[in-house]
Amino acid sequence: MRTIASIRHAAPEDEDTNSSVYDRLRDDIIHGRVKPNERLKVSELASRMGTSTNPVREALQQLRGEGFVVMTPNRGARVRPIDEEFVRDICEIEVLIEPALTRWFVGIVTKAEIDELERIQAEIEALNFADEMKHSNLDLQFHQLMYDRHYNRHAVDLWVRHRQILWAISRRFPTSLSRQTNVREEHQELIACIKAQDAEGAAQVIARHVSGSGRHIMERMRLARLASQS
Repeated sequence: MRTIASIRHAAPEDEDTNSSVYDRLRDDIIHGRVKPNERLKVSELASRMGTSTNPVREALQQLRGEGFVVMTPNRGARVRPIDEEFVRDICEIEVLIEPALTRWFVGIVTKAEIDELERIQAEIEALNFADEMKHSNLDLQFHQLMYDRHYNRHAVDLWVRHRQILWAISRRFPTSLSRQTNVREEHQELIACIKAQDAEGAAQVIARHVSGSGRHIMERMRLARLASQS
């Protein structure tokens, strides 16, 4: 069985904290530096990350709670495959979180924020997906503008983590033309609902937006998996 040889060595300036171990291990899993079903040995992780075993154990428990790690009695921890089911689970959570964040934003939005949303959207449309990284950064600005002032920081932090995961997965695949069109139109609908103070309409648009993105990623993953099997 594969081991964790691909885990990066800790930089000398890294702090010996639970959060740094968690962040680095999670980043390695998302970006494929640790492969699906690899065993995660506590002692080996601690050695490579330059820390004691306690922060590693706590990080693994946190990653288990988030679905990244599976723990089996007498077999220890292993990496859960980042597959279509994983994306489905994330998107089902986001369909609950993002509409709630959006409803709240509609109730407190300012004219300056609407103007900024329209400015970002104009950049997105002008770019027209010519540069996927730039598009992702603009899209992040668009949604972050709506969520950053929300009082529930746990919900916002969860959205940020989920977005990082989905971006790391989706960057492996090109965005289809149909999805590009849907993204532009859904953003336009969302802005229209916000300007009209239609909180429920905006929530419905964002739910459709999240679901569509999830389906697109899962379909691309499925096609890539079938291609690798043929």
